[in-house]
Amino acid sequence: MKETQTINKKEENTQTSERISGSEAIIKCLLAEGVDILYGYPGGAIMPVYDELYKYQDKIHHVLTRHEQGATHSAQGYARISGKVGVCIATSGPGATNLITGIADAQIDSTPMVCITGQVGSHLLGSDAFQETDIVGISTPVTKWNCQITKASQIPEAIAKAFYIAKSGRPGPVLIDITKDAQFEEFDFKYEKCTGIRSYKPVPDTDINSLKAAADLINNAKKPMIVWGQGIILGKAEAEFKAVIEKAGIPSAWTILGASAIPTSHDLNVGMVGMHGNYAPNVLTNECDVLIAIGMRFDDRVTGNLDTYAKQAQVIHFDIDPAEIDKNVKTDVAVLGDAKTSLASLLPLLNKNSHDAWHQKFKDLYKIEYEKVIKNDLHPTKEGLTMGEVLKEINTQTKGEAAIVSDVGQHQMIACRYADFNKTKSNITSGGLGTMGFALPAAIGAKMAAPDRDVVAIIGDGGYQMTIQELGTIFQQKVPVKIVVLNNEFLGMVRQWQQLFFDKRYASTEMVNPDFVAIAKGYFIDAKKVTTRTDLKAAVKEMIASEGPYFLEVRVEKEGNVFPMIPTGASVSDIRLE
Repeated sequence: MKETQTINKKEENTQTSERISGSEAIIKCLLAEGVDILYGYPGGAIMPVYDELYKYQDKIHHVLTRHEQGATHSAQGYARISGKVGVCIATSGPGATNLITGIADAQIDSTPMVCITGQVGSHLLGSDAFQETDIVGISTPVTKWNCQITKASQIPEAIAKAFYIAKSGRPGPVLIDITKDAQFEEFDFKYEKCTGIRSYKPVPDTDINSLKAAADLINNAKKPMIVWGQGIILGKAEAEFKAVIEKAGIPSAWTILGASAIPTSHDLNVGMVGMHGNYAPNVLTNECDVLIAIGMRFDDRVTGNLDTYAKQAQVIHFDIDPAEIDKNVKTDVAVLGDAKTSLASLLPLLNKNSHDAWHQKFKDLYKIEYEKVIKNDLHPTKEGLTMGEVLKEINTQTKGEAAIVSDVGQHQMIACRYADFNKTKSNITSGGLGTMGFALPAAIGAKMAAPDRDVVAIIGDGGYQMTIQELGTIFQQKVPVKIVVLNNEFLGMVRQWQQLFFDKRYASTEMVNPDFVAIAKGYFIDAKKVTTRTDLKAAVKEMIASEGPYFLEVRVEKEGNVFPMIPTGASVSDIRLE
């Protein structure tokens, strides 16, 4: 990393300089940033740092995951439920490249994460040395910022900058690659937190004229609708958001990462938008006269066919990232800035209002969805267990207070649709990247960040086996997560598409699974398997009551589908109920 003068504001640390090694400096930098949990896997090029970690075991708890990808997802789960920066560490070469999937996931889902990788000695760079890869080059497209350090003296400034960038503005992952000689080298250490970087403005100024224009549109709207995303949660703007929708009386729908910003039971919460979202908000997106997007990015899974998406509506877009404005959907009024500040400033400009007739349309369409879809999912009369009724029982046993960590697939959509969220930061899932294998390690991080909360991982039999080795982490760390595998012996979402769009040619989607209960018990984790409806309630109750980790396998119907569904490329108003 080149010496830089980009940090223009610093928070002075009262600590005087001391001569220490680069590896010890890394630990001291992490401590200065308040890091107390670190996820990682050791190896040759990062061994000096692990040697120092051994000396600081009373201050930083290192969690040995079973795979570096597990370290990134654990750091993500930790960050998502705590609001803090998640931290992971790995060696060079394959250790570093194994981080990439989790880094990419964190980038697209705006998760603050700092990744530290070891690297071969600086004199070996570019020589194809043992376990050398250009991790800075590899990670550049999927990081908010990255750098390589070849001198110990560069460590404090780089780490300070990394934490500032990761958590400021729209959060994201950063990576610092540190050569082995820089870890051994001694220098005069002093740490100063970064509070600003020249040319980097994480939070744009909010224009009062844009706010007034937005308020005018909202106040004059006859059929306004809000779609909110994770920006509400990342901006800690839940209270301001609730005040806005209640004053203006606007029906409000959410993206999967926005779920839990307001309680599921709130009267103005009209459900989830997107490919497997609720019928009413999807259809009425194409009937509203003003569409207010807050902290969301108009992902293709939300919009469907852009040529037909909300063309009748005037669009207001609140976002912290200027790059999202007009990227996918043309905006009539853009309000840049932090959601908490923007919504607090918007509130006094809004008229007290209600849109009862418009709101009733959402309720009427919900009744149609309930009769055609929801009733059969939650109160089935057929023999096979449904994923929905498992979620319903979890809601009952946790009273809607649990953090639900879902993997990717049919079970994910069912979890997002049917879980009761009474608290914010309760829906932790892989959104933009759709990473199978996310849930098990992410649940570890979430539980360690929020030990007083029930953390329930909802996983399919496919994704579960992608990171099943993290059961070892759960056992070694004694993390009391609850693991529910909804086993349909298929890669369910892919099979559903094959059924609907490929004439039931189930190519490479049927799973021949192992004895999941035996595997869990092999890791000394209490485990049970449910195959009949009569056993479900007692099993879920036993799982939630367990003081330690618990594994529950539920055999669900093999060929159940998730509806509603918007086929790829279709309009949101072409949503299928069956």
